[in-house]
Amino acid sequence: MKKTVDLHSHSTFSDGTLTPAELVSLAEKQGLSALALTDHNTSHGLKEFMEAGKHSSVITVPGCEFTTEWNRKEIHIVGLFFRPETWNEIEDFLELQHIAKINSNNMLLENLAADGYDISYDEAVALKGDEDFNRSHVARLLMAKGYVKSVSEAFDTLLKEGHGYYFPAKRITSIAAIRFIKTYEAAAVMAHPLLNLTPEELTEFLPEARKAGLDAIETHYTEFTEEMTQTAVSLAERFGLKQSGGSDYHGQTKPGIELGTGRGNLEVPYEFYEDMLNCSGYNL
Repeated sequence: MKKTVDLHSHSTFSDGTLTPAELVSLAEKQGLSALALTDHNTSHGLKEFMEAGKHSSVITVPGCEFTTEWNRKEIHIVGLFFRPETWNEIEDFLELQHIAKINSNNMLLENLAADGYDISYDEAVALKGDEDFNRSHVARLLMAKGYVKSVSEAFDTLLKEGHGYYFPAKRITSIAAIRFIKTYEAAAVMAHPLLNLTPEELTEFLPEARKAGLDAIETHYTEFTEEMTQTAVSLAERFGLKQSGGSDYHGQTKPGIELGTGRGNLEVPYEFYEDMLNCSGYNL
């Protein structure tokens, strides 16, 4: 039986709906050989995740997905195989971004309230469990109160940048995130590249990123068509990058996307896990 992995998933510590331990349990039921937890801009779920991995047949990979910016474009950079002694460094690196994000969240709720949308700060905090909520939690509240029919509708309308309610927090640069990841000997991966940049933009970004230490790009991803996968593979080969991939599983936040298999046709080979491990200084 072919061994498969998922190197991109989210828990309740960012905007997923399963706890880290529940993710590990689900990965085992799905028959995955390895799973990475890559919560947005936090390492707080990694302790629970790795502890659950000790009691599972699934190899657990400690990671983090950094929200970054390059040429005014939002780009997500994933770090894989962060050693436990570096997890607090992730929080320190992102502290100013966390503060900016909280301010951005507060402004979003104030702007919605000014137009009559009954979504309170306390409700958002209660849904997330702390003040570090994000747009997905606001979207879920908007849906629960009948303002939109789905989370995706909320993101396409009220919560979309440029619609007057949401103004993104200042982000760290993509190059700074890559350098940080490599400083701590983790593997640096560009997440879902063709969702963020065009192939032409990638030919400009990837050499710069590769010079900073980028190890890989995701070539196998839930929302990629076969053509997009082929393009991503070609880009990886052209710029001497390894390949990674994952479902970007969020649970009920992104319905229809399953752990490991995405929308049903995703298959990330075990070799990707091995390549990413070899790009890091991580000891199993």
